[in-house]
Amino acid sequence: MTDLSIKYLGLDLKHPIVVSPSPLTASVDDIRRLEAAGAAAIVLYSLFEEQVNLQDLGYEAYYDKNPTALPAALQHVAAMKEYRQGAGNYLAHLYQAKKAVNIPIIASLNGYYSSGWTQYARLIEAAGADALELNVYYLATKRQMTAVEVEKMVLDLVANVKSTVKIPVAVKIGPYFSALANMAHALDRAGADALVLFNRFYQPDFDVETREVVPSLDLSTPAELRLRLRWVGMLYGRLKADMAITGGVHTANDVVKSLMAGATVAMMTSALLKNGIDYLSTVVSDFKSWLETHEIAAARDLIGVMSVQAGGDSAAYERANYLRVLKSYKAD
Repeated sequence: MTDLSIKYLGLDLKHPIVVSPSPLTASVDDIRRLEAAGAAAIVLYSLFEEQVNLQDLGYEAYYDKNPTALPAALQHVAAMKEYRQGAGNYLAHLYQAKKAVNIPIIASLNGYYSSGWTQYARLIEAAGADALELNVYYLATKRQMTAVEVEKMVLDLVANVKSTVKIPVAVKIGPYFSALANMAHALDRAGADALVLFNRFYQPDFDVETREVVPSLDLSTPAELRLRLRWVGMLYGRLKADMAITGGVHTANDVVKSLMAGATVAMMTSALLKNGIDYLSTVVSDFKSWLETHEIAAARDLIGVMSVQAGGDSAAYERANYLRVLKSYKAD
């Protein structure tokens, strides 16, 4: 019988397909549906730094009406002077999600300052999260700020959080570091239990009639997977940390590719937003069928088989492939 099980962040998962943060994780009912559809684990939507920094907005009334929203160990938190409603609602949702399902729930913090994050990491741990994903998003627009300073800020955040909690910590980063391999190694040394590659940074758009900058959200496409495959394939075997691929995973074949590159899990969101929660069961079934058809006994046997370390064509991962791609294009 084919063994789909995977260990990610020290957690035993029934297969390598994980639901990444999205509006689908904001409802406990949807979280139950995701579990029923076969999710191996769920990463909750993020608690954003901006939410934590908001002024108090009636959180006392919230807890008056919902006295059991938080576990007993955290019910004192509402009285803390520095506490914010955004964080309170998030912790309550995390606690309720953990009670509702039997699969791992991974919490997410989105920000870049290390100050204060250790406090919320501890609260997230106390609320029952199985692991924590640090979603690091910082746009370095200050001309006096150097790349070294940006990297140090991220590394300090990871080290501080890791020194505070006992649960595993994953770090979700973007691809825009000037020396990504070096940064990955630095994060590994700072204690990251996993790297999640890559964050999708949403870009603003212009309304040419009103001359306003407007938000724009485009769901991922399968083409975005290639960047993730490239870097995971080059980093595999060189880090202690697990790796997860997020962005561009839409089918069972994408899951297979992710593992072959060296990822332990493949994270999916856009495909579920496009096709509905029940589509997840199709992907899980198709993944199992692929393994059986190719007579692969265990999903973990796929991990890293096409990485550079496993003897993959390093030139195909690096600059030589640039010429091949250009030559391979044929105009209509």
